[in-house]
Amino acid sequence: METMNRRQRVLAAINHQTPDRMPIDLGVHFSTGISAFAYKRLREHLGLYADIIDVPDPVQMLARVERDVLERFRCDTMLLNPELKSPVRWDVRGDYSFLVSDKAVPTQKENGDWIVSRGDKSMRMPKGGYFFDGDWLGVSDYASEEEELKAYAARAERIYKETDYFTMQMGFYGFFSDLEFACLMLTDPDEAIQQQEEHLAYFLARAEKVLRMYGEYIQCIEINSDLGTQSAPFLRPEHYEEFCMPYLKKFNDFIHRNSDIKIFMHSCGSVEPLIPYIIEAGVDILNPVQISADNMDPAVLKEKYGDKICFWGGGCDTQNILPNATPEEVKTHVREMVGILKPGGGFVFNQVHNIMGDVPPENIVAMFDTAYEESFY
Repeated sequence: METMNRRQRVLAAINHQTPDRMPIDLGVHFSTGISAFAYKRLREHLGLYADIIDVPDPVQMLARVERDVLERFRCDTMLLNPELKSPVRWDVRGDYSFLVSDKAVPTQKENGDWIVSRGDKSMRMPKGGYFFDGDWLGVSDYASEEEELKAYAARAERIYKETDYFTMQMGFYGFFSDLEFACLMLTDPDEAIQQQEEHLAYFLARAEKVLRMYGEYIQCIEINSDLGTQSAPFLRPEHYEEFCMPYLKKFNDFIHRNSDIKIFMHSCGSVEPLIPYIIEAGVDILNPVQISADNMDPAVLKEKYGDKICFWGGGCDTQNILPNATPEEVKTHVREMVGILKPGGGFVFNQVHNIMGDVPPENIVAMFDTAYEESFY
């Protein structure tokens, strides 16, 4: 088979065609990335410069994966988010020092905890921790939506014209947010519908701006909608069909009607009962494919839905295997998952959610090297 470039390879997999090899992702999305702590140790293990590590997500403490690591692991994707405008060096502990936005610089308490506050909201990283809990205080380096989108447009054009990496725009809504909305559907369905109509209007307007300003330079739009717990969905399928799917479908139809851009849905947990509705709504890609959750057997998912939706993730269990197994056990596990999910396309390799801060670099290398070894058709 003729060799494809990175962008072609990912698009072929999404379109359920058989590419020259299985695409590989590390960090195109905040939930497919790697903790800054693990990333620093990984770079050191690989003999790469590790003194400047950019953290674009200050809540989950995720690193921007640089091109030298993407090339080392034969990755096909690149994060779209622009570089920080005014980075500040934050010395966390020991030799862990990261670049964070000047709008989210943590302060340390006497007990060693790190705190980020904004008004009456705050988030906390405990002493020795790897990420923040509490209120989700992300950052925006931009004074307006127009300024933000111009920065994204410039980076999207640069990635498209100067590289062959696949990239995506994050930050859109999947029309289900949390348990509060799940309760609202039952207690005040009219208010729930009104909220969905307002969300749809807002995100369609934002999507129109993205398509107009740089839609030709991106290949994917992400919608965020965590629908599952470890054991079951947050809501009944019939409620999802009534209160969520119609709005998701209208959004997806708008994108597909006005561009060639694919729709990537991020949803953790046990979501198998909702997958038929997700497919009907026009979602092209499901991530992270949490194979460690109940009723998420990868072989069953591939058989039932593998020709209808692209699975992005599921290549390695990050709850049980990646942090705890030996490198050889990681390799065996990855070979098994790739053997299930790769056939016929419709699969992009990534671990299940982020690589956490305490994962040994040897296991990360074993995972990605094995993925590449097993990637060819």
